[in-house]
Amino acid sequence: MATSLVLPSMSAVADSQGEAIVVTATRTARTVDETLAPVTIITRQDIERLQPQSVVDLFRGLPGVSFANNGGRGKQTSLFLRGTESDHVLVLIDGVKVGSATAGQAAFQDLPVDLIDRIEIVRGPRSSLYGSEAIGGVIQIFTRRGGQGFTPSFSIGAGTDHHYKGTASVSQRNDHGWISLSLSRELTDGFNSCRVEAAGVGGCYTAEPDRDGYDNNSGSLNAGYRFGGGTEVAFNWMKTDAESKFDGSYQNSAKSSQEVAGLKLSVKPFAPWTSSVSVGVSKDHANNYLNGVYASTFDTQRTTGTWQNDLMLGKAVTLTVGVDAQRDEIDSSTAYAERARDNTGVFALLQADVGVHELQLSVRRDDNEQFGRHTTGSVAWGMGLTPAIRLVASYATAFKAPTFNELYFPFYGKADLRPETSDTVELGLRGEHGWGRWTVNVFESDVEDLIAYDASIFLANNVDSARIQGAEATLATTLAGIDVRGSLTLLDTSNESDNAYQGNWLARRPAQSARLDLDRAIGPVRVGATVVAEGKRYDDLANEHRLGGYATLDLRAEYAFAPHWRVQATLGNVFDKAYETARFYRQQGRNVFLTLRYAPGR
Repeated sequence: MATSLVLPSMSAVADSQGEAIVVTATRTARTVDETLAPVTIITRQDIERLQPQSVVDLFRGLPGVSFANNGGRGKQTSLFLRGTESDHVLVLIDGVKVGSATAGQAAFQDLPVDLIDRIEIVRGPRSSLYGSEAIGGVIQIFTRRGGQGFTPSFSIGAGTDHHYKGTASVSQRNDHGWISLSLSRELTDGFNSCRVEAAGVGGCYTAEPDRDGYDNNSGSLNAGYRFGGGTEVAFNWMKTDAESKFDGSYQNSAKSSQEVAGLKLSVKPFAPWTSSVSVGVSKDHANNYLNGVYASTFDTQRTTGTWQNDLMLGKAVTLTVGVDAQRDEIDSSTAYAERARDNTGVFALLQADVGVHELQLSVRRDDNEQFGRHTTGSVAWGMGLTPAIRLVASYATAFKAPTFNELYFPFYGKADLRPETSDTVELGLRGEHGWGRWTVNVFESDVEDLIAYDASIFLANNVDSARIQGAEATLATTLAGIDVRGSLTLLDTSNESDNAYQGNWLARRPAQSARLDLDRAIGPVRVGATVVAEGKRYDDLANEHRLGGYATLDLRAEYAFAPHWRVQATLGNVFDKAYETARFYRQQGRNVFLTLRYAPGR
């Protein structure tokens, strides 16, 4: 059956019938259609074909996804999924939860796209499986694992703004084990990202007409072995070290690192039962400077552990039960009233197929050291209307504990904030035909005690409630030899609080966004184009600062001049469109990037 895929080739893992398999939507391996959730999958082949220079480039215009970026590569980036807050998205790397415990979000700007093997984007609440942060959805990133046998690969590239990249990977895989090591280096002089008004003051509160450069060194390691009897052990590690320059009156450069490591053991005590234990650590480290002089440090660490059990109760019934434990810790030059907290969650998921019907029921109980107990749940039902068309309906609740910054950061935090909670209903249709795939989903989310900056008190605050209504549509087909993939997202976000902001749009969410990808292969040559368009948005709760809509065109081409060898080229923002996704912060104008790539097994 069909899926909410934007790209028809997005299938990194396949069953015996070649159908895409995902693990993020249900914490178990299921075909995309069996998950009942709107899912987008991006594979390594998709990344190499689209030639994005960053994760932001790769995600732009995907259904339900929008960004606010402070001026190009390596600059502060916030991702909004289905109109929810930027810290309402749970991010996993190889199964390990990542993100800053102070800021509450993952550093998308530092994730090296060249070290990614596959991405699964699950839209809609998943708190009943993952706990706090999964109000808008879950994004899981899988690092490079390589192909069968011994597989070396590398790429080098250069482009506008003295932008250079190099990546090298080597892997060995057989029927029992695998190991893959990848390294990446990127640097760019950047451009002057902060726009200054005529009065000489911009969003960065200073005038620094210089280039804002970026430097990133990254590495990843994946290894594992399958023993007899269904026993498997796997290890993953990734680290990025980055340095970014920007404009600011309190700090104008930062050295940061993100590191994640995980270990998982799976056993099969008997045929219907699979049990797994996993532990993970993610670290987010940042030192900030003003004109080269040290200014501040923010270090956070998240330690997680999971015990999960999957039981086949019959041919068409699966029960998953487990427990998660998490500890967040802070070490910072800034004084926080609290520097650590624990959370324990117990969850259960029942999946059943009955004829043309599919049912999924999940429930979770979280015990947060600061905010007590929270119960979340979801129910999803799917029915095949015809062999080609499926109807899906769901209801889910979710919650989000306030971040340490929202609670305690000086002159911003408010210690008596309440956790955010949400209710979401969704209805969708999916179709898979000989000519292609399509999906349509409509949803409504009501978020209570939404946390945002409140200019009336100059602090973070619960803005009482917000309502998000939306519709998403995707299409994937082939016309006259041209692969066509399109997506459209419509959002109506409304502040429902009983104050001066009532009825206003939520900040930085565009009301409309769309993406169209066209690709055509002609012998050893492949050409393509991507159009991304977004409607207007506002930069603040008061809706006083409007950011105009925009559309960009990117072109790409590649030539396979020898087995496993390709030369690639992109021309980004062809019409040199000037636009901002965060007030005062420019995006890159017209740009060119050339890549030489060696990739056997493609």
